[in-house]
Amino acid sequence: MFLTTKLAEGVHLHIRQTTQFKTVNFSIKWRAPLNQETAAQRAVLSNVLQHSNGKFKKSAEFRSYLDDLFGTVLYFDASKRGSEHTVLLNVETVNDQYLAHNKVFNEVLDLIHTAIFNPNFENGQFVPSIVEREKEMILHRIQSIFDDKTRYAQYRLNQIIRPNHPASISASGTLETVEQVTPESLTKAYESMINEDRIDIYVVGDIDVEAVQKKLTESLPFKDRTPKQPEQTTNESKPEREYTKEQQEMKQGKLHIGFSTPVRFGDEDYPKMQIFNGVFGGYAHSKLFMNVRERESLAYYASSSYNSMYGLVFVVSGIEPSNEKKATDVIYEQLEAIKNGEITDLELAQTKAMLINQLKESLDLARGQIEIFDQYKNLNEPFSVDTWNERWQNVTKEDVQKMAEQVKLEAVYFLCGKEA
Repeated sequence: MFLTTKLAEGVHLHIRQTTQFKTVNFSIKWRAPLNQETAAQRAVLSNVLQHSNGKFKKSAEFRSYLDDLFGTVLYFDASKRGSEHTVLLNVETVNDQYLAHNKVFNEVLDLIHTAIFNPNFENGQFVPSIVEREKEMILHRIQSIFDDKTRYAQYRLNQIIRPNHPASISASGTLETVEQVTPESLTKAYESMINEDRIDIYVVGDIDVEAVQKKLTESLPFKDRTPKQPEQTTNESKPEREYTKEQQEMKQGKLHIGFSTPVRFGDEDYPKMQIFNGVFGGYAHSKLFMNVRERESLAYYASSSYNSMYGLVFVVSGIEPSNEKKATDVIYEQLEAIKNGEITDLELAQTKAMLINQLKESLDLARGQIEIFDQYKNLNEPFSVDTWNERWQNVTKEDVQKMAEQVKLEAVYFLCGKEA
């Protein structure tokens, strides 16, 4: 799917030559071990790099230049996956083949070089006023979680179910760790990212592979590095209590339940767990939606998700506070039904169809191809739609039943109004 070459120790370039798109897409990912302090530094750093650099000191100048490059899109962001924190740079630009003067590609490469290697420094470090401005943006982003009750409930459940664990660490850090960011600390974080992070560079488009390899080697002069490895969490932290109820000024209740499973991404049973989640609550045909919401009318919404990096299954639902016990009971009933093998042929077939359709839809986008390859490349096998379709098709009702038997309740979190 992608042709991979090593540009330097710890730095890899992945190119997919395809006539599928009229644009060329770049994605550069810097990865380091995830923790609260560095997450805050790197989240602020992604914002600072996004809005100015040594050539374009003001955000308006930067945006104007991108518009001149036929609407080229360039943005930095911060995210996490498993025990790693990622700063990413995504760029999408028109392919020179569709232009008269055929220069945009090289200009975009120069701009990527500028955005990465020529930061907006003042006296050898980031400009204090810009750092403070972008800190405020990250603080607002974190604060917004407290205003969105569904996100807040999931945030609290993560804290309860896996305290002091990557699962409960935000990619943006905390209000406290963001406040501690200074121009000096941010400059050190930038230097560490450029010189020490593991880096993956992706390019997708109708391009000359050898020419792009040569140009990127010149444009992105990353040096050899020995990336730091995330600490292996051998003992999973456990919730201090199984049930937590909190009250705020609100009307709709948020019932969030966390389960654990020993099955992780890359395990032999991983496709079976994906099918289990689809049957349980992953889609509109799933048991949670059809029974908690449709049959019993106990929830405004009810669904499940499977975080394969942490081995966690979450159920989220919005309910009337008076329906808490009944809704909880019906949710547990759906899990028990799967454990008892009560799975219809239609539920199984629809789940398999949804999984393959989601995968194909993702591959219709250049960004989707990058993200899927970026994740699945760690399995050390060639990725193909046919391979995963076959794995899903081979999953039986008995397989799903066995997955359900391994799912264990960890904690329940209920957020509701003060009158409840």
